[in-house]
Amino acid sequence: MAPRKSKKKAPSFRKLLKTSNIKIENKLKNRQFKQQSIAKKHRKEQKKLKQALNNAATRTPLPLERYKKRHEEEEEEEFEETLPVDMMEDDDLEQMKAMAQKASFLTRDLSSSEPVHARKRKQENVMDKYEKVPRLMQKEQEKELIHLLPIKDKTGIIPQTMEKPVVKKAEKENEDEGDGDGAEEVNAPKPLPLLTTQELVVLRRKRLEERKVCIAALGSSILSDPSANIKKLKELRSMLVELDPYVAVTVRKLVMVSLMEIFKDIVPSYRIRPLTEAEKSTKVKKETQQLREFEEGLVSQYKFYLENLEQTVKDWKQMKKKKSDVVSLKSYKGLAEVAVKCLCELLVALPHFNFHNNIIVMIVPLMNHDCKKISEMSCEAVRKLFKQDKVGQASLGMVKVISGLVKSRNYEVKPEVLKALLCLRVKEVEVKKDADDIAPKKRFMNFKEKRKHLSRMQRKWKKAEEKLEKELLEAEATECKEKKLKLHTETLNIVFLTYFRILKKAQKSILLPCVLEGLAKFAHLINVEFFDDLLIVLHKLVESGDLSYRESLHCIQTAFHVLSGQGDVLNIDPLKFYTHLYKTLLRLHAGTANDDMIIVLQCLDVMLTKRRKQVSVQRALAFIKRLTTLSLQVLPNSTVGILATNRVLMHTFPKSDILLDNESQGSGIYLPELDEPEYCNPQNTSLWELHTLQRHYHPIVRKFAAHLIVGAPSEGSGALNVDLSRKSATDLFEDYSIKGMTFNPPVATPSSKKKEKFTIGDALLDSDLKKQIDSHLEATSIPSDLNFAAHFRKAFI
Repeated sequence: MAPRKSKKKAPSFRKLLKTSNIKIENKLKNRQFKQQSIAKKHRKEQKKLKQALNNAATRTPLPLERYKKRHEEEEEEEFEETLPVDMMEDDDLEQMKAMAQKASFLTRDLSSSEPVHARKRKQENVMDKYEKVPRLMQKEQEKELIHLLPIKDKTGIIPQTMEKPVVKKAEKENEDEGDGDGAEEVNAPKPLPLLTTQELVVLRRKRLEERKVCIAALGSSILSDPSANIKKLKELRSMLVELDPYVAVTVRKLVMVSLMEIFKDIVPSYRIRPLTEAEKSTKVKKETQQLREFEEGLVSQYKFYLENLEQTVKDWKQMKKKKSDVVSLKSYKGLAEVAVKCLCELLVALPHFNFHNNIIVMIVPLMNHDCKKISEMSCEAVRKLFKQDKVGQASLGMVKVISGLVKSRNYEVKPEVLKALLCLRVKEVEVKKDADDIAPKKRFMNFKEKRKHLSRMQRKWKKAEEKLEKELLEAEATECKEKKLKLHTETLNIVFLTYFRILKKAQKSILLPCVLEGLAKFAHLINVEFFDDLLIVLHKLVESGDLSYRESLHCIQTAFHVLSGQGDVLNIDPLKFYTHLYKTLLRLHAGTANDDMIIVLQCLDVMLTKRRKQVSVQRALAFIKRLTTLSLQVLPNSTVGILATNRVLMHTFPKSDILLDNESQGSGIYLPELDEPEYCNPQNTSLWELHTLQRHYHPIVRKFAAHLIVGAPSEGSGALNVDLSRKSATDLFEDYSIKGMTFNPPVATPSSKKKEKFTIGDALLDSDLKKQIDSHLEATSIPSDLNFAAHFRKAFI
């Protein structure tokens, strides 16, 4: 009869390959720990045995107890004493003598129901109990098995193994030490050698060079052939827990950066999804199997790497040092900064790959961190992600997390968190669809419908037509565009929800300027249903007086962006916003911090130029006059921007040329102190400031002033250059800015030529003045009395 086959399934080849050196080392450690625990028990039992023998040798026998006997017992003893000893057998007599030597037998109360041998079992000799324990024979350590390539025959796959001898470690056992001494000896770290400072520097440099060479070798091998050397990622990642105290911090930083660059190079341009059970069970080609193994290993190592980075940041936040860690608490900050930098790089470089949402969840809270460097790195990475995201999937995930952070912190976050939302690439959203868009799309006919309604030739032509239409749809990429619009719409809905919450619940928060700036940028995309409520809130904020100058400008800019887009259909006159801007124009900062000027120029463009049909001539004349007055007290780049705006307004409103005439028209005089632009009589004044600006030290200001004095012609001698006439006011403001401490256009340098000869002669052109100076210089005596009044009278006589 053939031997029965074992039911235990032979391990597969892939499972055998997964056995790593770390698992083998763990098995060895577990086996050594078991041997140590058995040795401890053996020592304990020997101690107990020695103590029992010592107690037995030193213990003295207890005296026999005496107790009064009952009447029946006395009669029995008398009867037994009367019996002859000769009638007892020798064996019985010896047994009686032996029993007489035991005190327990003589002193025991026979009337009790306790078994005879109960105490004997309790007080059994320790030696007998120890003898019953089987001896621990010295056994040889089991040899580890090395799994070789299997052999396949007719019966199936036969696994092959080979014995691997294990190196025996010498154990120092001390019987007199306590139970915990052995474990302390095993786990005690080796003391560091005592070296001088110079020797330590040399040793550290040497070890660091070795680690660098190892990192470079592993990195180059992975990059040369990622699919074949994907397992070396694990070896490189294991260096993140470097235990050498001399180079631990530097090596960990180098490994973090190296792994980050490696992942940026070898990660594919698509998202890797996990395989289903059906896909795993199906047989595939060798190349496909290799690709699957590469993708699986890449995703797992990428996940472990991100977990290591996250744990590094958490350790720095908690400032709790691990017992097994050789890195000091002071070094945690440097490691955390490198970890955050790696996370930011991966956030920007791999927005399409796995675990991108996990990176977002890690980075967004760091934007509000107290550490300035980490906060700036996180905010800059988020801004880069928003700027380069064309589809909108990554931006949507980021906006969701930022909105949740702002709400969870009760709107107490840094303004930089909301300023990052200004970099969103959202230019259009979904609007209410027309009837043509709502109509169902054209559906292609199936095979049964074609066979029923069409002939054979018609079916052939129909098939070619449908194929052509599908190709055209793919070329237009309508599906991608619809998906992009959908994502952008959802993103903006979350952004506006966050903005409106702050406007409603935290109007005195430091986030209000960022909210107003964001509303000013995305106001043209707001739904028409919110326009009335939004304008009411903005007007209340402006009238409250609690806002700064920049915040009030953002309110005005937001209101007019709303009205210039879809708000054209609303019958709203924003006179209050015109009045507020006209009133606050002269409060503009005239120094180097004149960043508010660009907001003023944008507001003027939206309020006056784009709404020219809703603006009266009186209002336009009042703004031109106030802007010209403002140009006298600001920096050159602001003056250029204001004069360029005036030029556009003079072209937009041709009747404004009356400001270039000295004669007044109509009744009344100009009231510059009045805050109402409609009633300040601007038609009765003139732009006399342009004559002052013609003598300005900046050449571009002089050109614009001369151009406006002659009526801002488009052609002729008074026209501007093409470069100046085609640029907008905001572009001119940026071009002639002096932030970099440079003068545009550059100042001509003086000539370096020196005169070779100096002529000696009269330096003064006036001969009479020359004679008076010479006479005074030749006079030897100085008059003692200096009576200037007498000399003055003589001169007039």
